Amino acid sequence: MLTDRSSPRQHTPPRILIIDDDQSTRLVLRKIMAEEGYEIIEASNGQEGLQIFESYQPDLVLTDALMPVMDGFQYCAQLRQKPNGLDVPLLIITSLDDEASIDRAFEVGATDYITKPVHWAVLRQRVRRLLQGSRATQELRHQGECERLLRRIMLQVRQSLDLQQVLATAAREVRSLLGVEQVAIARVHTSGHTSFVVESTEPGLPSILGMACPLGAEASTSPTGVIAIADVLSHSSPLDRRSPTALLGLRARLVMPITRQAMTWGFLCAHQHSSPRLWEAFEIDLLCQLADQIAIAIQQSELYQKVQWLNADLERQVQERTGQLEQALECEALLKRITDKVRDSLVEEQILESAVRELALGLNASGCNASRYDLEAEISMICYEYTTTIPSSQGRVSQMSGFAEIYGQLRQGQDFQFCSIAPNPVRGRVAMLACPILDDQGVLGDLWLINPPDRPFSELEQRLVQQVANQCAIAIRQARLYQTAQTQVEELEQINQLKDDFLSTVSHELRTPMASMKMAIHMLAIALKECLPEMGSSTASEALAKAHRYFEILNQECEREINLINDLLDLQRLEEGSQPVALETIHLDRWLPPLLAPFHERTRSRQQQFHLHIPEPAPPVISNGLSLARVLTELLNNACKYTPAQEAIALAIHFSEEAWHLRISNSGVEIPAPEIHRIFDKFYRIPKADPWKQGGTGLGLALVQKLVQHLGGTLTVRSSCCLTEFWVDLPRNPALETG
Repeated sequence: MLTDRSSPRQHTPPRILIIDDDQSTRLVLRKIMAEEGYEIIEASNGQEGLQIFESYQPDLVLTDALMPVMDGFQYCAQLRQKPNGLDVPLLIITSLDDEASIDRAFEVGATDYITKPVHWAVLRQRVRRLLQGSRATQELRHQGECERLLRRIMLQVRQSLDLQQVLATAAREVRSLLGVEQVAIARVHTSGHTSFVVESTEPGLPSILGMACPLGAEASTSPTGVIAIADVLSHSSPLDRRSPTALLGLRARLVMPITRQAMTWGFLCAHQHSSPRLWEAFEIDLLCQLADQIAIAIQQSELYQKVQWLNADLERQVQERTGQLEQALECEALLKRITDKVRDSLVEEQILESAVRELALGLNASGCNASRYDLEAEISMICYEYTTTIPSSQGRVSQMSGFAEIYGQLRQGQDFQFCSIAPNPVRGRVAMLACPILDDQGVLGDLWLINPPDRPFSELEQRLVQQVANQCAIAIRQARLYQTAQTQVEELEQINQLKDDFLSTVSHELRTPMASMKMAIHMLAIALKECLPEMGSSTASEALAKAHRYFEILNQECEREINLINDLLDLQRLEEGSQPVALETIHLDRWLPPLLAPFHERTRSRQQQFHLHIPEPAPPVISNGLSLARVLTELLNNACKYTPAQEAIALAIHFSEEAWHLRISNSGVEIPAPEIHRIFDKFYRIPKADPWKQGGTGLGLALVQKLVQHLGGTLTVRSSCCLTEFWVDLPRNPALETG
């Protein structure tokens, strides 16, 4: 409720408090202010003035500056500390005209300052101006407070759809807004009579709830329908004195019609019992706005009541749709679960078993089974069945010709359900749903679901079974493709093993005659040397030269065949993992020169440059000397074979903490990017990449890769910008391994 300070007093003159210790001055001020029609109260010092202020709540204070007990400056400072003393105009009348006193007066909160001797006309105008400004400020503050309360009332009223709560909230908040003793809301009923349906009353006042309220005739006398009576007893209308509200002793009332759709729904009434009240224009305007908001809230509430009866039907529909949606979600989850299970399996038996079990449990069916078709034999066999209440039929074989009507539809890709008319001798009367398992290549089998006759399968369940059957068909086809592929892989593995066995056997079988040939060639060489002194003629010398040339060709070809056979055998042993690693300490500064000597001569003859980069002194390494020599020889042979004249070949060795690294590089040649991943394949040679036309078997790099892996290292190749590099990384302290 608004306080007295913020709510202007009705029909009372402004009240002025005069504080001065000089009685004659007080008398003069009283006389002058009384002539202006003001109500005067007096105090002789500031302390007394504070007490009188609390009791009388004056509209303006005139005070002297210099007084005993409490002077005007102290009074002003303490007054401004009181909540109800912040806005009261305070005028200091004093003989002090120095700058310090004037500054002090305004610092402690004085509104104005007049020095003695006082010009009484000026004082009158100052007082009048201060009172007008104070009243205007109070009215603005009161109006702002009313508007804030109005917005709060509007918000509270609009937040509720309960009509009784809307009206009760409006009555309670309006009484607080206007600060009246009683607020009631009357409603015009469909019968035409009007009665109070809601009230908010101060304790001790009689209730008017349910009382008849003949306001229609009174409201019709006003163009706007608004009734604003400041004093019922002095009102000129005799109707007011005879009305029930006048008989209750009302002194003032404000009645605002509540109109909805151009019809008067009721009235918002504010009553004052104890005294008359002048209704301000802004109060009437705010109450009019509030009545409009109440009308809107009433309309919303009635609309809410009208739609309430629709809610039951809507709720029923929502429940039905929710049930359907829940069932659809359950079916979707079941389908996903079955799909995940059947797609995760590549075994046809597991696919059908998972689908049958999950369908029976997910749909709470009495039974479910899956059959596979043999279309050539025209038979269907139940492979898997899950049942809870009916006897099992798993393993039963049916001739399709004996049930042509059923299997005719299934083989055409049609699903259907039916309820048996005559009881089945095993299952009795049941409802059955049949769905074919088929894909674009044909029918693979079928799915059957069984329920009691009073539980047929819904359309949603039929669609679910169709989708499960489709997923089973896809999974079965994938499983069969996988089994076919596995069979082919096994056959290829057998062929590959036969090839390896053949190569191993042939290599061993070839090695024995090649050894004999090598021995014969060796003996032939000895015999030729013994015959040389005995042949002195030119004809004999020519024949001997030809024989020697043929002998060299035979020896070279025999050596090449032996190397090929040795490569095949070594590669076979490495792939089988049957060759142990014999580790030894290798001193590179003594081990490398004999190994590299042939390559120095070979590169010079081909006008190639050969560079060796090795740290001095080179630390010893632990590895297998024969395998390491074979790796270096093959890589350097490759470099010599594919490096053009005037280009460089380099061997670089460097060490890290846990490994040592060999880099064999050759310039002037580059391996095409698509060929890099194939150079380690057995028997593969890069087309048109041999400038010296030396040929080869394509086993060298494959053998090098296996040897490096056998030594616990890695082999990588980089080729770009006419430079090819082979990197061999080997451990410095390899673990002792056996094959």
